[in-house]
Amino acid sequence: MIEVVLVDDHKMIREGICALLNKEDDISVVGLAANGREALRLASKMKSIIMVMDVSMPEMNGIDATSQLMRDAPDCKVLGLSMYTDKRFVNGMLKAGARGFLLKECAYQELVQAVRAVESGQIYLSPKVTGTVVEEYVQHLSESDEQQSGVESLTLKEREALQLIAEGFSTRQIADKLFVSVKTIESRRRNLQEKLAANSVADLTKIAIREGLTTL
Repeated sequence: MIEVVLVDDHKMIREGICALLNKEDDISVVGLAANGREALRLASKMKSIIMVMDVSMPEMNGIDATSQLMRDAPDCKVLGLSMYTDKRFVNGMLKAGARGFLLKECAYQELVQAVRAVESGQIYLSPKVTGTVVEEYVQHLSESDEQQSGVESLTLKEREALQLIAEGFSTRQIADKLFVSVKTIESRRRNLQEKLAANSVADLTKIAIREGLTTL
């Protein structure tokens, strides 16, 4: 039986996909999560599951959640799900370790096909995003290696903090969510402003939105 966890911040989408997948004889939805942080908590209690992961979610987006899953729960396989074909989302998910990328506009049978493909060890891409992946690959071949800069140079913890800052959480709220001290978050914010050449929280917010960490 293929065990699936659905991760999407829209309850209607989660429950709709859940009802459809549970009709399949070989697929069982074993968990639902509204954001990346909830997905990580579920993954810590399960093994060999497939996460159908939305890319744009509050508190922790699908890209950062996938990165952490690959580190903490390597047996988990992620299938990215998004309404956007933007290469930031597609490439971000694949670089983070996702085994596939599917558009929300796809037919239900394509979702089933993608889940089965990922379970069997294949990589599945929606036809509409295949060109994006090929284009990125060709560009990568034609460019020399350059030192990482900007958001790409941030650690996972810094990306986490950046998304929460951009979404309007206070320093205390962020510290509570990440289980660290207020001083630690203040330090991360200063580091973020220095690394990203940002003069204010407003600048950090603009950068987070531009780089696809949040859709606010």
